[in-house]
Amino acid sequence: MRDGMIQIYTGEGHGKSPAALGRAIQTACNGGSVVIIQFLKGRGLEESEFVKRLEPEIKIFRFEKCEEDFKNLEKERQAEECQNIRNGLNFAKKVMNTGECSLLILDEVLGLIDNGIITVEELRALLSSKPEDMEIIMTGISLNDEACFLADEVTKVETMQFKVWE
Repeated sequence: MRDGMIQIYTGEGHGKSPAALGRAIQTACNGGSVVIIQFLKGRGLEESEFVKRLEPEIKIFRFEKCEEDFKNLEKERQAEECQNIRNGLNFAKKVMNTGECSLLILDEVLGLIDNGIITVEELRALLSSKPEDMEIIMTGISLNDEACFLADEVTKVETMQFKVWE
């Protein structure tokens, strides 16, 4: 990967977050440091004992408190979670401003646009804080044309099912 590249992993299929995690392990193996910020993931990876053993090279953060699907929350709880999510976005900006890592993964950040929590313009403003040599990976199920132009490279993940003939 080129230093400073912004990538998007998108698509209906499974595998976007695991692909980003694979890239994180690759970066750590090459002596880099990784920060992963998860959005809209329920418990996510943060509480896994295995993932905790990856520190300090790979650090995972989740700012949401609720484990339920954001769309199923009552309006009041959605508002609380929106503030928690914004705290996560502010943390991402701090990570970029300090150059704290060589790879920043914003896992399911595109879902924030889908849910009306942030706009593409707000994401663009966040990315403007990125140091030239920091790589960023953003994941999410859907990708609108405007968000597509934020990245240097877009990877679409598709799940294909094959019938096994007996």
